[in-house]
Amino acid sequence: MDEEYDVIVLGTGLKECILSGLLSVDGLKVLHMDRNDYYGGESTSLNLIQLWKKFRGDDKPPPHLGSSKDYNIDMNPKFIMANGMLVRVLIHTDVTKYLYFKAVDGSFVFNKAKVHKVPSNDMEALKSPLMGIFEKRRARKFFIYVQDYNESDPKTHEGLDLTRVTTKDLIAKFGLDDNTVDFIGHALALHRDDRYLSEPALDTVKRMKLYAESLARFQGGSPYIYPLYGLGELPQAFARLSAVYGGTYMLNKPECKVEFDAEGKVIGVTSEGETAKCKKVVCDPSYLPGKVRKVGKVARAIAIMSHPIPSTNDSQSVQVILPQKQLGRKSDMYLFCCSYSHNVCPKGKYIAFVSTEAETDQPAIELKPGIDLLGPVEEIFFDMYDRYEPVNEPTLDNCFVSTSYDATTHFESTVVDVLNMYTLITGKVLDLSVDLSAASAAEE
Repeated sequence: MDEEYDVIVLGTGLKECILSGLLSVDGLKVLHMDRNDYYGGESTSLNLIQLWKKFRGDDKPPPHLGSSKDYNIDMNPKFIMANGMLVRVLIHTDVTKYLYFKAVDGSFVFNKAKVHKVPSNDMEALKSPLMGIFEKRRARKFFIYVQDYNESDPKTHEGLDLTRVTTKDLIAKFGLDDNTVDFIGHALALHRDDRYLSEPALDTVKRMKLYAESLARFQGGSPYIYPLYGLGELPQAFARLSAVYGGTYMLNKPECKVEFDAEGKVIGVTSEGETAKCKKVVCDPSYLPGKVRKVGKVARAIAIMSHPIPSTNDSQSVQVILPQKQLGRKSDMYLFCCSYSHNVCPKGKYIAFVSTEAETDQPAIELKPGIDLLGPVEEIFFDMYDRYEPVNEPTLDNCFVSTSYDATTHFESTVVDVLNMYTLITGKVLDLSVDLSAASAAEE
Protein backbone atom coordinates (compact mmCIF):
# COMPACT_ATOMS: atom_id res chain seq x y z
CA MET A 1 0.00 0.00 0.00
CA ASP A 2 2.91 2.38 0.62
CA GLU A 3 3.50 3.15 -3.05
CA GLU A 4 2.60 6.41 -4.74
CA TYR A 5 -0.08 6.45 -7.43
CA ASP A 6 -1.16 9.03 -10.01
CA VAL A 7 -4.81 8.37 -9.20
CA ILE A 8 -6.66 6.42 -6.51
CA VAL A 9 -10.21 5.47 -7.48
CA LEU A 10 -12.67 4.71 -4.68
CA GLY A 11 -15.80 2.66 -5.40
CA THR A 12 -16.30 0.21 -8.27
CA GLY A 13 -19.51 1.68 -9.68
CA LEU A 14 -19.73 1.85 -13.46
CA LYS A 15 -18.55 5.48 -13.67
CA GLU A 16 -15.50 4.81 -11.49
CA CYS A 17 -14.61 1.63 -13.39
CA ILE A 18 -14.83 3.33 -16.79
CA LEU A 19 -12.57 6.12 -15.52
CA SER A 20 -10.03 3.76 -13.98
CA GLY A 21 -9.95 1.86 -17.29
CA LEU A 22 -9.51 5.03 -19.38
CA LEU A 23 -6.83 6.44 -17.06
CA SER A 24 -4.89 3.13 -16.98
CA VAL A 25 -4.95 3.00 -20.79
CA ASP A 26 -3.50 6.54 -20.75
CA GLY A 27 -0.51 5.17 -18.83
CA LEU A 28 -1.39 6.55 -15.39
CA LYS A 29 -0.63 4.44 -12.33
CA VAL A 30 -4.03 3.63 -10.81
CA LEU A 31 -5.05 2.04 -7.49
CA HIS A 32 -8.73 1.13 -7.29
CA MET A 33 -10.34 0.33 -3.91
CA ASP A 34 -13.86 -0.46 -2.71
CA ARG A 35 -15.22 -0.89 0.82
CA ASN A 36 -17.56 -3.63 -0.46
CA ASP A 37 -16.52 -7.21 -1.17
CA TYR A 38 -18.18 -7.10 -4.61
CA TYR A 39 -17.82 -5.04 -7.78
CA GLY A 40 -20.33 -2.45 -8.94
CA GLY A 41 -21.14 -0.21 -5.95
CA GLU A 42 -24.56 1.32 -6.62
CA SER A 43 -24.61 -0.25 -10.10
CA THR A 44 -24.10 -3.88 -9.10
CA SER A 45 -26.30 -6.88 -9.94
CA LEU A 46 -27.66 -9.09 -7.12
CA ASN A 47 -28.75 -12.70 -7.03
CA LEU A 48 -31.97 -13.66 -5.21
CA ILE A 49 -30.34 -14.33 -1.84
CA GLN A 50 -28.52 -10.96 -1.96
CA LEU A 51 -31.76 -9.21 -3.04
CA TRP A 52 -33.70 -10.69 -0.13
CA LYS A 53 -30.92 -9.80 2.30
CA LYS A 54 -30.95 -6.17 1.08
CA PHE A 55 -34.73 -5.68 1.25
CA ARG A 56 -36.11 -8.40 3.56
CA GLY A 57 -33.33 -8.97 6.10
CA ASP A 58 -33.30 -12.57 7.34
CA ASP A 59 -36.16 -13.85 5.17
CA LYS A 60 -35.28 -16.39 2.50
CA PRO A 61 -36.57 -16.27 -1.10
CA PRO A 62 -39.44 -18.73 -1.79
CA PRO A 63 -38.29 -21.91 -3.59
CA HIS A 64 -40.78 -21.54 -6.48
CA LEU A 65 -38.70 -18.63 -7.86
CA GLY A 66 -35.94 -21.08 -8.76
CA SER A 67 -32.21 -21.02 -8.11
CA SER A 68 -30.77 -17.84 -6.61
CA LYS A 69 -27.71 -17.90 -8.86
CA ASP A 70 -29.89 -17.80 -12.02
CA TYR A 71 -30.79 -14.21 -11.12
CA ASN A 72 -28.75 -11.09 -11.93
CA ILE A 73 -30.93 -8.21 -10.78
CA ASP A 74 -29.52 -4.77 -11.55
CA MET A 75 -29.60 -2.20 -8.80
CA ASN A 76 -29.36 0.51 -11.43
CA PRO A 77 -31.15 -0.85 -14.47
CA LYS A 78 -30.34 0.97 -17.70
CA PHE A 79 -30.32 -0.01 -21.38
CA ILE A 80 -27.53 1.00 -23.73
CA MET A 81 -28.19 3.07 -26.84
CA ALA A 82 -26.77 0.97 -29.72
CA ASN A 83 -24.97 3.94 -31.33
CA GLY A 84 -24.62 5.91 -28.11
CA MET A 85 -21.71 7.20 -26.08
CA LEU A 86 -21.27 4.08 -23.94
CA VAL A 87 -20.85 1.83 -26.99
CA ARG A 88 -18.26 4.27 -28.34
CA VAL A 89 -16.36 4.08 -25.03
CA LEU A 90 -16.60 0.25 -25.07
CA ILE A 91 -15.13 0.13 -28.60
CA HIS A 92 -12.51 2.83 -27.92
CA THR A 93 -11.18 0.75 -24.99
CA ASP A 94 -11.77 -2.65 -26.65
CA VAL A 95 -13.79 -3.73 -23.61
CA THR A 96 -16.29 -5.27 -26.05
CA LYS A 97 -14.17 -8.41 -26.03
CA TYR A 98 -15.21 -9.12 -22.41
CA LEU A 99 -18.95 -8.66 -22.99
CA TYR A 100 -21.82 -10.13 -24.97
CA PHE A 101 -24.71 -7.89 -25.90
CA LYS A 102 -28.14 -8.61 -27.23
CA ALA A 103 -30.67 -6.21 -28.73
CA VAL A 104 -33.67 -5.15 -26.59
CA ASP A 105 -37.03 -6.15 -28.10
CA GLY A 106 -39.23 -3.12 -27.61
CA SER A 107 -39.41 0.62 -27.03
CA PHE A 108 -42.83 1.92 -25.95
CA VAL A 109 -44.46 5.08 -24.67
CA PHE A 110 -47.45 5.68 -22.38
CA ASN A 111 -49.92 8.04 -24.05
CA LYS A 112 -53.57 8.75 -23.20
CA ALA A 113 -53.68 5.88 -20.68
CA LYS A 114 -52.37 3.29 -23.18
CA VAL A 115 -48.99 1.75 -24.04
CA HIS A 116 -47.90 2.32 -27.68
CA LYS A 117 -44.83 1.36 -29.71
CA VAL A 118 -42.63 4.42 -30.25
CA PRO A 119 -42.63 5.37 -33.96
CA SER A 120 -39.09 6.36 -34.85
CA ASN A 121 -39.11 7.23 -38.55
CA ASP A 122 -41.39 8.64 -41.23
CA MET A 123 -42.79 5.21 -42.23
CA GLU A 124 -43.63 4.17 -38.67
CA ALA A 125 -45.19 7.57 -38.02
CA LEU A 126 -47.74 6.84 -40.76
CA LYS A 127 -48.74 3.56 -39.09
CA SER A 128 -48.81 4.73 -35.49
CA PRO A 129 -52.15 4.80 -33.60
CA LEU A 130 -50.67 7.65 -31.52
CA MET A 131 -51.79 10.19 -34.14
CA GLY A 132 -54.73 10.99 -36.35
CA ILE A 133 -54.41 11.01 -40.15
CA PHE A 134 -53.50 14.72 -40.60
CA GLU A 135 -51.15 14.74 -37.64
CA LYS A 136 -49.38 11.70 -39.13
CA ARG A 137 -48.58 13.65 -42.29
CA ARG A 138 -47.22 16.59 -40.30
CA ALA A 139 -45.17 14.24 -38.10
CA ARG A 140 -43.83 12.48 -41.20
CA LYS A 141 -42.58 15.81 -42.58
CA PHE A 142 -40.87 16.56 -39.28
CA PHE A 143 -39.24 13.10 -39.16
CA ILE A 144 -37.93 13.55 -42.72
CA TYR A 145 -36.51 16.98 -41.80
CA VAL A 146 -34.70 15.41 -38.82
CA GLN A 147 -33.46 12.40 -40.82
CA ASP A 148 -32.07 14.64 -43.59
CA TYR A 149 -30.64 17.26 -41.21
CA ASN A 150 -26.86 17.51 -41.38
CA GLU A 151 -25.17 20.03 -39.10
CA SER A 152 -22.40 20.76 -41.62
CA ASP A 153 -24.66 21.10 -44.66
CA PRO A 154 -26.73 24.34 -44.54
CA LYS A 155 -28.91 23.14 -47.45
CA THR A 156 -30.55 20.67 -45.04
CA HIS A 157 -31.36 23.37 -42.46
CA GLU A 158 -34.27 24.92 -44.40
CA GLY A 159 -33.12 28.36 -43.29
CA LEU A 160 -33.26 27.52 -39.57
CA ASP A 161 -30.31 28.01 -37.22
CA LEU A 162 -30.95 25.23 -34.68
CA THR A 163 -28.36 26.64 -32.29
CA ARG A 164 -30.74 29.61 -31.89
CA VAL A 165 -34.25 28.34 -32.69
CA THR A 166 -35.90 26.72 -29.66
CA THR A 167 -37.36 23.22 -29.84
CA LYS A 168 -40.79 24.74 -29.26
CA ASP A 169 -40.42 27.04 -32.29
CA LEU A 170 -39.04 24.28 -34.53
CA ILE A 171 -41.98 22.02 -33.68
CA ALA A 172 -44.44 24.90 -34.20
CA LYS A 173 -43.07 25.29 -37.75
CA PHE A 174 -44.31 21.75 -38.49
CA GLY A 175 -47.61 22.33 -36.66
CA LEU A 176 -47.38 19.30 -34.37
CA ASP A 177 -49.83 18.99 -31.47
CA ASP A 178 -48.86 18.66 -27.79
CA ASN A 179 -49.51 14.95 -27.75
CA THR A 180 -47.03 14.32 -30.58
CA VAL A 181 -44.48 16.68 -29.03
CA ASP A 182 -44.79 14.70 -25.80
CA PHE A 183 -43.72 11.36 -27.25
CA ILE A 184 -41.06 12.91 -29.54
CA GLY A 185 -39.44 14.81 -26.66
CA HIS A 186 -39.59 12.06 -24.05
CA ALA A 187 -39.59 8.72 -25.88
CA LEU A 188 -37.35 9.57 -28.86
CA ALA A 189 -35.14 12.44 -27.69
CA LEU A 190 -35.23 10.98 -24.16
CA HIS A 191 -35.54 14.29 -22.33
CA ARG A 192 -36.32 13.84 -18.64
CA ASP A 193 -38.67 16.83 -18.32
CA ASP A 194 -40.06 19.65 -20.47
CA ARG A 195 -37.23 22.17 -20.07
CA TYR A 196 -35.89 21.22 -23.52
CA LEU A 197 -38.80 23.05 -25.21
CA SER A 198 -37.26 26.43 -24.42
CA GLU A 199 -33.69 25.34 -25.26
CA PRO A 200 -32.01 25.34 -28.72
CA ALA A 201 -33.46 22.63 -30.95
CA LEU A 202 -30.12 21.22 -32.13
CA ASP A 203 -29.77 18.98 -29.05
CA THR A 204 -33.25 17.46 -29.59
CA VAL A 205 -32.61 16.87 -33.31
CA LYS A 206 -29.28 15.17 -32.52
CA ARG A 207 -30.98 12.99 -29.89
CA MET A 208 -33.68 11.96 -32.37
CA LYS A 209 -31.03 11.10 -34.95
CA LEU A 210 -29.15 9.00 -32.39
CA TYR A 211 -32.37 7.09 -31.62
CA ALA A 212 -33.08 6.41 -35.31
CA GLU A 213 -29.47 5.40 -36.09
CA SER A 214 -29.37 3.11 -33.06
CA LEU A 215 -32.65 1.51 -34.08
CA ALA A 216 -31.35 0.87 -37.61
CA ARG A 217 -28.20 -0.73 -36.25
CA PHE A 218 -29.69 -4.13 -35.33
CA GLN A 219 -33.02 -4.00 -37.16
CA GLY A 220 -34.58 -4.87 -33.79
CA GLY A 221 -37.67 -3.37 -32.21
CA SER A 222 -35.72 -0.84 -30.16
CA PRO A 223 -32.54 1.27 -30.30
CA TYR A 224 -31.23 -0.39 -27.13
CA ILE A 225 -28.84 -3.22 -26.36
CA TYR A 226 -28.13 -4.87 -23.02
CA PRO A 227 -25.36 -7.21 -21.79
CA LEU A 228 -26.07 -10.89 -21.16
CA TYR A 229 -26.01 -11.55 -17.39
CA GLY A 230 -26.92 -7.96 -16.59
CA LEU A 231 -25.11 -4.69 -16.03
CA GLY A 232 -22.91 -6.01 -13.22
CA GLU A 233 -20.75 -7.30 -16.10
CA LEU A 234 -19.85 -3.76 -17.20
CA PRO A 235 -17.86 -2.51 -14.18
CA GLN A 236 -16.01 -5.85 -14.06
CA ALA A 237 -15.09 -5.58 -17.76
CA PHE A 238 -13.58 -2.11 -17.24
CA ALA A 239 -11.83 -3.40 -14.11
CA ARG A 240 -10.21 -6.11 -16.25
CA LEU A 241 -9.14 -3.46 -18.73
CA SER A 242 -7.53 -1.42 -15.96
CA ALA A 243 -5.72 -4.53 -14.65
CA VAL A 244 -4.38 -5.36 -18.14
CA TYR A 245 -2.80 -1.88 -18.21
CA GLY A 246 -1.25 -2.27 -14.76
CA GLY A 247 -4.03 -0.94 -12.52
CA THR A 248 -4.23 -2.46 -9.01
CA TYR A 249 -7.57 -3.55 -7.50
CA MET A 250 -8.45 -4.04 -3.82
CA LEU A 251 -11.96 -4.98 -2.70
CA ASN A 252 -13.24 -5.22 0.87
CA LYS A 253 -11.11 -2.30 2.11
CA PRO A 254 -12.90 -0.73 5.09
CA GLU A 255 -13.02 3.03 5.69
CA CYS A 256 -10.94 4.31 2.71
CA LYS A 257 -10.31 7.67 4.38
CA VAL A 258 -9.12 10.41 2.01
CA GLU A 259 -6.16 12.37 3.47
CA PHE A 260 -5.44 16.05 2.75
CA ASP A 261 -2.47 18.38 3.26
CA ALA A 262 -2.62 21.74 5.05
CA GLU A 263 -3.84 23.48 1.89
CA GLY A 264 -6.70 21.02 1.45
CA LYS A 265 -5.12 19.14 -1.47
CA VAL A 266 -5.50 15.37 -1.53
CA ILE A 267 -2.32 13.45 -0.60
CA GLY A 268 -3.51 9.86 -0.21
CA VAL A 269 -6.03 7.34 1.09
CA THR A 270 -5.80 5.38 4.37
CA SER A 271 -7.36 1.96 4.94
CA GLU A 272 -6.58 -0.49 7.76
CA GLY A 273 -3.77 1.70 9.05
CA GLU A 274 -1.90 1.92 5.75
CA THR A 275 -1.78 5.00 3.54
CA ALA A 276 -1.36 4.94 -0.22
CA LYS A 277 -0.11 8.27 -1.57
CA CYS A 278 -1.63 9.84 -4.67
CA LYS A 279 -1.95 13.04 -6.69
CA LYS A 280 -5.67 12.73 -7.43
CA VAL A 281 -8.72 10.90 -6.08
CA VAL A 282 -11.73 9.81 -8.15
CA CYS A 283 -14.76 8.50 -6.24
CA ASP A 284 -18.52 8.23 -5.92
CA PRO A 285 -20.34 10.60 -3.51
CA SER A 286 -20.37 8.09 -0.61
CA TYR A 287 -16.58 8.33 -0.14
CA LEU A 288 -16.47 12.15 0.23
CA PRO A 289 -19.82 13.11 1.79
CA GLY A 290 -18.43 16.54 2.76
CA LYS A 291 -17.86 17.51 -0.88
CA VAL A 292 -21.35 16.80 -2.28
CA ARG A 293 -24.87 18.11 -1.89
CA LYS A 294 -28.19 16.29 -2.17
CA VAL A 295 -30.01 17.25 -5.38
CA GLY A 296 -32.94 14.84 -5.36
CA LYS A 297 -33.92 11.24 -4.83
CA VAL A 298 -34.97 8.30 -6.95
CA ALA A 299 -37.94 6.06 -6.18
CA ARG A 300 -37.80 2.56 -7.59
CA ALA A 301 -39.79 -0.66 -7.56
CA ILE A 302 -38.32 -4.05 -8.47
CA ALA A 303 -40.83 -6.74 -9.43
CA ILE A 304 -40.48 -10.44 -10.23
CA MET A 305 -43.20 -11.70 -12.59
CA SER A 306 -44.08 -14.75 -14.69
CA HIS A 307 -45.19 -12.87 -17.81
CA PRO A 308 -44.01 -10.02 -20.06
CA ILE A 309 -45.45 -6.51 -19.58
CA PRO A 310 -48.94 -6.47 -21.19
CA SER A 311 -49.44 -4.50 -24.47
CA THR A 312 -45.75 -4.77 -25.40
CA ASN A 313 -46.13 -7.52 -28.07
CA ASP A 314 -44.81 -10.13 -25.59
CA SER A 315 -41.40 -8.39 -25.58
CA GLN A 316 -38.80 -10.37 -23.61
CA SER A 317 -36.99 -7.08 -22.93
CA VAL A 318 -38.57 -3.67 -23.14
CA GLN A 319 -38.55 -0.03 -22.10
CA VAL A 320 -41.74 1.98 -21.57
CA ILE A 321 -41.47 5.72 -20.95
CA LEU A 322 -44.31 7.50 -19.15
CA PRO A 323 -43.91 11.23 -19.95
CA GLN A 324 -44.48 13.58 -16.99
CA LYS A 325 -47.42 15.36 -18.61
CA GLN A 326 -49.34 12.09 -19.07
CA LEU A 327 -49.15 11.56 -15.30
CA GLY A 328 -49.39 15.15 -14.10
CA ARG A 329 -45.85 14.96 -12.68
CA LYS A 330 -42.71 17.09 -12.79
CA SER A 331 -40.56 14.31 -14.26
CA ASP A 332 -40.92 11.15 -16.32
CA MET A 333 -41.44 7.61 -15.05
CA TYR A 334 -39.61 4.65 -16.60
CA LEU A 335 -40.47 0.98 -16.94
CA PHE A 336 -37.73 -1.49 -17.74
CA CYS A 337 -38.21 -5.23 -18.15
CA CYS A 338 -35.84 -8.04 -19.01
CA SER A 339 -35.89 -11.82 -18.74
CA TYR A 340 -34.10 -15.10 -19.39
CA SER A 341 -33.41 -13.87 -22.95
CA HIS A 342 -30.64 -11.74 -21.40
CA ASN A 343 -29.76 -14.38 -18.77
CA VAL A 344 -30.93 -12.29 -15.81
CA CYS A 345 -33.46 -14.79 -14.43
CA PRO A 346 -34.70 -18.36 -15.06
CA LYS A 347 -36.83 -19.20 -18.09
CA GLY A 348 -40.43 -18.10 -17.62
CA LYS A 349 -39.56 -15.32 -15.16
CA TYR A 350 -39.34 -11.58 -15.85
CA ILE A 351 -37.70 -8.80 -13.85
CA ALA A 352 -39.42 -5.42 -14.10
CA PHE A 353 -38.30 -2.08 -12.68
CA VAL A 354 -40.29 1.11 -12.29
CA SER A 355 -38.29 4.25 -11.51
CA THR A 356 -38.74 8.00 -11.30
CA GLU A 357 -37.29 11.10 -9.71
CA ALA A 358 -39.17 11.01 -6.38
CA GLU A 359 -41.57 13.83 -5.57
CA THR A 360 -42.88 12.28 -2.31
CA ASP A 361 -41.65 9.92 0.43
CA GLN A 362 -44.07 7.16 -0.57
CA PRO A 363 -42.63 5.13 -3.45
CA ALA A 364 -45.46 2.55 -3.47
CA ILE A 365 -48.09 5.26 -4.08
CA GLU A 366 -45.94 7.41 -6.34
CA LEU A 367 -44.93 4.54 -8.64
CA LYS A 368 -48.48 3.17 -8.91
CA PRO A 369 -49.10 4.42 -12.51
CA GLY A 370 -46.10 2.37 -13.66
CA ILE A 371 -46.78 -0.65 -11.45
CA ASP A 372 -50.38 -0.79 -12.73
CA LEU A 373 -49.01 -1.45 -16.24
CA LEU A 374 -47.10 -4.55 -15.10
CA GLY A 375 -50.04 -6.88 -14.53
CA PRO A 376 -49.80 -9.47 -11.69
CA VAL A 377 -46.47 -9.51 -9.82
CA GLU A 378 -45.14 -12.33 -7.61
CA GLU A 379 -42.77 -10.24 -5.52
CA ILE A 380 -42.22 -6.49 -5.33
CA PHE A 381 -39.57 -4.45 -3.54
CA PHE A 382 -39.48 -0.68 -3.03
CA ASP A 383 -36.34 1.37 -2.77
CA MET A 384 -35.45 5.04 -2.47
CA TYR A 385 -32.01 6.58 -2.67
CA ASP A 386 -30.70 10.13 -2.53
CA ARG A 387 -28.96 11.68 -5.53
CA TYR A 388 -25.83 13.76 -4.93
CA GLU A 389 -23.65 15.98 -7.04
CA PRO A 390 -20.18 17.38 -6.21
CA VAL A 391 -19.80 20.95 -4.90
CA ASN A 392 -16.01 20.98 -4.53
CA GLU A 393 -13.54 22.73 -6.83
CA PRO A 394 -11.33 19.92 -8.26
CA THR A 395 -8.61 22.39 -9.32
CA LEU A 396 -8.11 23.22 -5.61
CA ASP A 397 -8.38 19.80 -3.91
CA ASN A 398 -7.73 17.29 -6.75
CA CYS A 399 -10.88 15.33 -5.81
CA PHE A 400 -13.08 14.25 -8.71
CA VAL A 401 -16.49 13.09 -7.49
CA SER A 402 -19.10 11.51 -9.77
CA THR A 403 -22.79 12.43 -9.75
CA SER A 404 -25.27 9.83 -8.44
CA TYR A 405 -27.17 7.76 -11.04
CA ASP A 406 -30.48 9.25 -12.16
CA ALA A 407 -33.85 7.53 -12.69
CA THR A 408 -33.49 7.18 -16.48
CA THR A 409 -33.35 3.72 -18.01
CA HIS A 410 -30.63 4.51 -20.55
CA PHE A 411 -26.96 5.44 -20.18
CA GLU A 412 -26.53 8.68 -22.10
CA SER A 413 -26.49 10.99 -19.03
CA THR A 414 -24.14 8.60 -17.17
CA VAL A 415 -21.50 8.68 -19.90
CA VAL A 416 -21.66 12.47 -20.27
CA ASP A 417 -20.66 12.71 -16.59
CA VAL A 418 -17.78 10.25 -17.12
CA LEU A 419 -16.45 12.14 -20.17
CA ASN A 420 -16.63 15.49 -18.34
CA MET A 421 -14.73 13.99 -15.39
CA TYR A 422 -12.13 12.49 -17.75
CA THR A 423 -11.50 15.95 -19.25
CA LEU A 424 -11.27 17.55 -15.79
CA ILE A 425 -8.77 14.91 -14.61
CA THR A 426 -6.55 14.76 -17.71
CA GLY A 427 -7.13 18.07 -19.48
CA LYS A 428 -7.88 16.04 -22.63
CA VAL A 429 -11.06 15.36 -24.56
CA LEU A 430 -11.63 11.65 -25.22
CA ASP A 431 -11.72 10.99 -28.95
CA LEU A 432 -14.76 8.80 -29.56
CA SER A 433 -14.77 8.81 -33.35
CA VAL A 434 -14.64 5.01 -33.54
CA ASP A 435 -15.75 2.42 -36.07
CA LEU A 436 -19.12 1.44 -34.61
CA SER A 437 -19.26 -1.74 -36.67
CA ALA A 438 -16.40 -3.09 -34.56
CA ALA A 439 -18.88 -4.04 -31.85
CA SER A 440 -21.45 -5.72 -34.05
CA ALA A 441 -20.07 -9.25 -33.84
CA ALA A 442 -20.13 -9.34 -30.05
CA GLU A 443 -23.52 -7.74 -29.87
CA GLU A 444 -25.40 -10.16 -32.07
